[in-house]
Amino acid sequence: MKAFGKILGLVVLGLLLIVVAGGFALTHLFDPNDYKDEIRQLARDKAHVELTLNGDIGWSLFPWLGLELHEASIATLNKPTEPFADLQMLGLSVRVLPLLRREVQMSDVRVEGLNLSLVRDENGHGNWEDIGKPLPANAPAATAETAPATTAPAQTESKPVASERPVKLDIDSLTVNNARVQYSDARSGQSFSAESIQLSTEAIHEGINIPLKMTAFLSSGQPVLRARIELAGEGRFDRTLKRYQFEDMKLTGELSGEPLQQKSVTFSAQGQLLADLAANVAEWNGLKLSANQLRALGELSVRELDKEPKISGGLSIAQLDLRKFLDSVGVELPAMNDPTTLTSFELVGHLQGSKNSLALEDLAMKLDASTFTGRLAVEDFAKKALRIQLKNDTFNADRYLLAKSEAAASATAARQAEVKGNEVNALAGSGTTPLPDAPTQVAWSSDKLLPVDRLRELDLQASLNFGELTLNKLPIQDAELKANGQGGLITLETLRGGLYNGDFETHGTLDVRPQVPQIGLTSKINRVPVEHFIKHDGDNPPVKGLLSLNSDLTASGNSQKGLIDTLNGNASFVINNGVLVDANLEQQLCQGIATLNRKTLSGEPRGKDTPFQELKGNLTLRNGVASNPDLKIRIPGLTVNGNGDLDLRVLGMDYRIGVIVEGDKRDMPDPACQVNERFAGLEFPLRCRGPLELGARACRVDKDGVGKLAGQVLGNRINEKLNEKLDEKLGDKVSPELKDALKGLFKR
Repeated sequence: MKAFGKILGLVVLGLLLIVVAGGFALTHLFDPNDYKDEIRQLARDKAHVELTLNGDIGWSLFPWLGLELHEASIATLNKPTEPFADLQMLGLSVRVLPLLRREVQMSDVRVEGLNLSLVRDENGHGNWEDIGKPLPANAPAATAETAPATTAPAQTESKPVASERPVKLDIDSLTVNNARVQYSDARSGQSFSAESIQLSTEAIHEGINIPLKMTAFLSSGQPVLRARIELAGEGRFDRTLKRYQFEDMKLTGELSGEPLQQKSVTFSAQGQLLADLAANVAEWNGLKLSANQLRALGELSVRELDKEPKISGGLSIAQLDLRKFLDSVGVELPAMNDPTTLTSFELVGHLQGSKNSLALEDLAMKLDASTFTGRLAVEDFAKKALRIQLKNDTFNADRYLLAKSEAAASATAARQAEVKGNEVNALAGSGTTPLPDAPTQVAWSSDKLLPVDRLRELDLQASLNFGELTLNKLPIQDAELKANGQGGLITLETLRGGLYNGDFETHGTLDVRPQVPQIGLTSKINRVPVEHFIKHDGDNPPVKGLLSLNSDLTASGNSQKGLIDTLNGNASFVINNGVLVDANLEQQLCQGIATLNRKTLSGEPRGKDTPFQELKGNLTLRNGVASNPDLKIRIPGLTVNGNGDLDLRVLGMDYRIGVIVEGDKRDMPDPACQVNERFAGLEFPLRCRGPLELGARACRVDKDGVGKLAGQVLGNRINEKLNEKLDEKLGDKVSPELKDALKGLFKR
């Protein structure tokens, strides 16, 4: 037995020596470069690709099946002269004996100078879609004898082999140097590329962590973007469980380009990645993101990978100076009324989404001194379907409004100077100064108000609630805003709230479908102090009182000036329990009575304001000018009627006022201001003209009207004398009825 065993061992050893010697002879005596044409034809017939071998082929047989290709390229059969991939060198080797056990044991795999070019033509067809496809050919029809022979193998190949085991992969390392991938789309004009790709891994074995590193330079054509990235981590895969992991992933880099206004963004992303294809779930745990000053943490999960993927997770953005961050990424903010806004921002919320939608649920956002909670969502990216449901504690919207342009600020300054010039004369208490001039300076800005192009594309549903909203310096309590828009038509369902113990409500539409935007508003204001609407620059308002207003207005334009110039509609107003500030209307009237009495007022005015019970009227607006034919003011001891116009374009007024007075009713009346019987029922005329801010301070006695009134007074006096003469002559000789009839003849 020992001899037999020894003989058997010698035989096996001899066979191994023969195999090794044969492999040595084969690899040294057989040169594959002599068979390049046959290899190319084999690639056409079996792999259906056009293989070009410009360099040498190196190889080894045993115990490693080694292959080394130089200057090779691959193209599809239908475009053999346009290779989609080429490389400078590919080197790999595989152990021969493990191949028999369906195990791939490879040494180091090296790829040098890989260049992959992917092109989609004008018809949307990609050159990679033809890889492995044979050229169409007119094959001869199968005969009756050959038909069964050709169909049987096809049926056999379509049946899966139950005993087939997956190939076991075992690679010592993978190195890719100076690779390049380029994609271009002729139909859209877009192009992307990844250049100078460097990839290296340690041993690649299934079920264990595989450390890897990669660097690359990325770029895009429209818009122009450039990025440098570095990726490191440990990969792990299990093909049986269909489970793929990337642990301790760290992606860092730098991004610049046209969208960033050529500024640079330094970014990083970290976390644990998992794709479980058996469960159709992908996760990103321990997510950490940074981009310049921005820092964020979160978790992301994608489920139903085999259907319509659904995204869920959480996101937290640490406090940052949003203004500086936006500037660092090339976003130029317009000038705002308050340049210190957007300096503090932080956010926490839950993410929900799909491939065409994204929502932030349970949102908590802090912006400067304000806190918002609720929901923000884009329900359809293509339609820009924006959904907003937010609640806020306190928000000063005035701080975030656009600052006036230099032209608008200059126009405002010019008008204020004009008002101040008129105000100097208007403050004279006696009312003997000339009537102020009508204003001529435009009161409104020509700056663009609305981003019309964006609004036309907007699909909006918004619901906002504020504990306190400051808008145009008005503190609105419990403000509620609901709006929706689609196809360029935006509807303001409601804007309501409390205001200085009163309330208001507004409805309206904004139509941006025409070239010039169209606006329609219906408003109701209930017992709100009017002085808060008309005061400016800290000056005292001309009128105080509780305003109630109903209005239905339309306008067109995209600036304050454009809207006011086209303002049309109707309004009615009432001001109760009010005061005409810095306007002693009684003194003005006494001046008129003294003129009729041909006397001079002896005392100085004792008060500077005129209180009233009610001021009301109706307005008809035509292209920025409001006609008010029925102004009425209820003042104790006075009856006031008026009619005139309010020119909203320059915030000017021109009124004629008629006042019936009882005279000076003070304990110590001015003799020049006493009303006797011949003034009874007479309407004393006033003229009010000038900037609206002056209010009643712009009113003066209408001298022309007083002249006419003097004639009427003179007629009344003559009638009094005639009546006295009739009484003397007739005495008791005629009946009282006849006497009254005769007196009536003189009054006509």
